[in-house]
Amino acid sequence: MKIALIALAVLAGAVVFSTLFTIDETEQGLVIQFGKYVRTVQQPGLHVKLPFIQDVTTYDKRLLRYDAAPAEFLTRDKKALVVDIYARYRITDPLRFFQTLRDLTRAHARLDAIISSSLREAVASHDQSDIITEKREPIMDDVAKETRAKAAEFGVYILDVRIKRTDFPREIAESIYARMRAERGRISKRYRSEGAEEQLKIKAETDKERTIILAEARRRSEETRGKGDGEAIRIYAAALRQDPEFYAFLKSLDVYKAALKEGSRLVLSADSSLFQYLETPRPGQP
Repeated sequence: MKIALIALAVLAGAVVFSTLFTIDETEQGLVIQFGKYVRTVQQPGLHVKLPFIQDVTTYDKRLLRYDAAPAEFLTRDKKALVVDIYARYRITDPLRFFQTLRDLTRAHARLDAIISSSLREAVASHDQSDIITEKREPIMDDVAKETRAKAAEFGVYILDVRIKRTDFPREIAESIYARMRAERGRISKRYRSEGAEEQLKIKAETDKERTIILAEARRRSEETRGKGDGEAIRIYAAALRQDPEFYAFLKSLDVYKAALKEGSRLVLSADSSLFQYLETPRPGQP
């Protein structure tokens, strides 16, 4: 009896669980019975369906984003560009989306084909400069309009299609970077040569100023030395006039100091003026 009650409770729980379902406020659902559409559920909350024979498929009703893989396109002026794009879209008709695409994986594959085709035509009808400058905004608006019309039959509304990045193919980019490096190298060499030339000018000007300053300093030094020598001669002359004998004595002492060293021998005549201060004074002599 207990086993039967337990089994009955489990069956009732399964029936209730299979009957009730919830729809989140960010979702929209389809009730499907044996693979056929029954009804659309847009309102969030708790809903009911037939147990076991009906299923619920939900889709996000928020704004979704599709990022396409970077692809190479040829412009009107026969230049290759690698374009990386993205699209923002919303599922506006879940029934048509279910009937044509079923899930997001197939939806993204279909969007990739639609967007790539429209973008290829747009790029092929414009020059490279139009794609990589501000002119690309109206171009992408036209792409969005065209893809929006094509995606409507799948229950999808495309809000916009935008370019994330444009680049050159690898082989072209490498040659461009090589030219850029060569140009920067040429500019840096020019700057270095101009700097070296300016350095030589500054050094030459500095050497010139140094020579002038040194010459002026030597001139002033010679003038000062000349004035000093003149003053010294004047003082000596004044001293000589006051006491010539004493001046002669001092000069002789300077000569003795310079000429006579320890152990030196000096041969002088008796009447030599240098000898007079070495001679022992006789009694009565000063």
